[in-house]
Amino acid sequence: MTELFGFSRRRRALLAALAATGATSSAAPALAHAARRMAGSATGERRMAQLIGANGWPMTAADVAMWKAMGLSWGRDSVGPGQRNSPDDAVEVDKTGAAFDHDLPPVIVQNRRNGIGSLLLLGYTPKWNASIPGDTRSAPKDETVWTRYVEAVVRTYSAPPYNVRYFQIWNEAAGPLSGGAAQATFWHGKNFSARAEQAKPYDRAMQDYVELVHVPAARIVRKYGGFVVYGGWPDQGGLETYMQWLEYRSPVVKARMLDWVDYLDTHYLGVDALTPLYERYVANGPARGIWQTEIGDRYMRDPHYLPTYFFKFAVWALGHGWDDPNKYVSMVYHWDGFEPYRLTHRGNPRTYNVSGTSLVVLNKVVGGALAPFDGRVQFGQGASGLALRSGSDLVLQVRASGPGTVRISGLPGVQAGTLGVTMVDALTGEAADASAISARSDGSAMSIDFRMPDAGNGGDGAKRAHLAYLVVSPRAAA
Repeated sequence: MTELFGFSRRRRALLAALAATGATSSAAPALAHAARRMAGSATGERRMAQLIGANGWPMTAADVAMWKAMGLSWGRDSVGPGQRNSPDDAVEVDKTGAAFDHDLPPVIVQNRRNGIGSLLLLGYTPKWNASIPGDTRSAPKDETVWTRYVEAVVRTYSAPPYNVRYFQIWNEAAGPLSGGAAQATFWHGKNFSARAEQAKPYDRAMQDYVELVHVPAARIVRKYGGFVVYGGWPDQGGLETYMQWLEYRSPVVKARMLDWVDYLDTHYLGVDALTPLYERYVANGPARGIWQTEIGDRYMRDPHYLPTYFFKFAVWALGHGWDDPNKYVSMVYHWDGFEPYRLTHRGNPRTYNVSGTSLVVLNKVVGGALAPFDGRVQFGQGASGLALRSGSDLVLQVRASGPGTVRISGLPGVQAGTLGVTMVDALTGEAADASAISARSDGSAMSIDFRMPDAGNGGDGAKRAHLAYLVVSPRAAA
């Protein structure tokens, strides 16, 4: 048998870079790496970072460096406040954030300069124009107030120096939810009550949203050459109900809402749930792609959640016509905060949490041009995972406890014995000791034996497991 285990010089350099990234937020190395990564958009290459975004914006150069290191290439946040107090107010669209307390124009310029896409969220209703008195999440009484705000936003930010092309209409508008709520959190109408047990269904939820909010705004977005991102269908709403909303044909606007959507958008769904949407609306049109503008949140209490989600998302995208860098995007909610599961911990200096470091590792280990692996991967008992190609490497994301095995068929270079294998902790980027891995070839396939640390590094159940990457690389010339 041919022994295949070995560390290439290039792989050692990668692991050294990972260790450095985990210890510092220095901007220069992260930005240089990001520039190489983002170049894939121009060449038609698909990159992991093209799939990854976050809610909020990077506000400083140090924030941008951390975004680049984590592979965050999209941001999402509000724009307003519009006419906050009365119909006599000027239409203000230069602020962002939940309280509209940050200046938006410099953020958009900085994003563009650093290759970060900007998704502007259009919403909601001023209290004085709300159909439910004082409720900003209800339909507008006067539709022209809404369209005046949308027009101001899109006209301003679609023009230089901002050149924004992606606009999201509202957020999580829906009717009764499958989880039992009579009305959606962000879309209220007749029969609404702040006391959930007293609320009753909003019978015109779909019609009012399509006719008063979505289509009027979508017409403006497209008038300025922009793309319409659906307003984030809530996971509790159910896919069947989402499809009913998309396909509802309004007799007033004489169109389906789907006719005025470029990118479908859902929240907090697993990757497999995207398949029926792809097959029904994307494979042969009319939609251009599928986004999830909110994922993560408390799911990130399991430190395996983000790396397994995005690795699986990449494998899925490669198998579902990923022919445009912006076709598939998922955005983490939220990129900073004080909870230990957020990507970063807010402070001076800001630091990575485990979830953020896991994205740094993912972005480094799977940072090359992506391609599907057409061979066969067979895991032994107690181990599971997925594989894809990243540049000249084959990368397997593996979840297991203790010892495990994997057999790889259809891998070029096996017979010549020119491949080396390394194992990298998916949460820290640390390389496993050489004694934890052995690889061999029988002439037609590679077999890898590995041993995960007994303690594991996470998991969402009673039994902890370890998440790591097995990286199969061409050996450096002697």
